[in-house]
Amino acid sequence: METEKYFIDNDIKVACVKASSFPMGIGDAYHKLGATLPASEQRKFYGISYADKDGNIIYRAAANELHEGEAEEFGLETFTIKRGEYISEFLEDWKKDETQIGKTFQKLLHDPRIDREQGYCLEIYPNAKDVRCMVLLDSSTN
Repeated sequence: METEKYFIDNDIKVACVKASSFPMGIGDAYHKLGATLPASEQRKFYGISYADKDGNIIYRAAANELHEGEAEEFGLETFTIKRGEYISEFLEDWKKDETQIGKTFQKLLHDPRIDREQGYCLEIYPNAKDVRCMVLLDSSTN
C-alpha cells in the first residue's frame, strides 16, 4: 500500500471507551461503545492510540457524537480528533489479516513529518471491513 496525505477539515468530538489493555481489550471496548450509544447510520467509528509516559499503548474505541453532550449523557469519555493534515494508508478488508493495522502504523510512525508532541494514531472505519490508518503531521513542517 502507498501512503497519502489526508486532511480533516474540522475538529471532531468523539465519545470514547478506553480499552482495558492493548491489544487484547480493543474488541471489548468497541463492544461496550456499541452497546452504550444508540445505533445510527450517521455514526462513524474511530480508534485512537498513543503511548503514555511509560511507553504503554493507550487505546480508545470512539464514535462521533450525533449531538452536543451525547458522550456525557451516556457517561463516556470524550476526545477531540484534531483538524489538520495526516499521513495515511487505506486498508481494504483488514480483518483478513488484523496484523496489517499494526504494521501500517509502524511504517507511518517512521515518517519524519509526524507530530511527535501532540500526535496520535487514528483509525477511521468508513464501513465494517475497511480502515484508514492515520498519524497527524506536524503543522510546522507542512
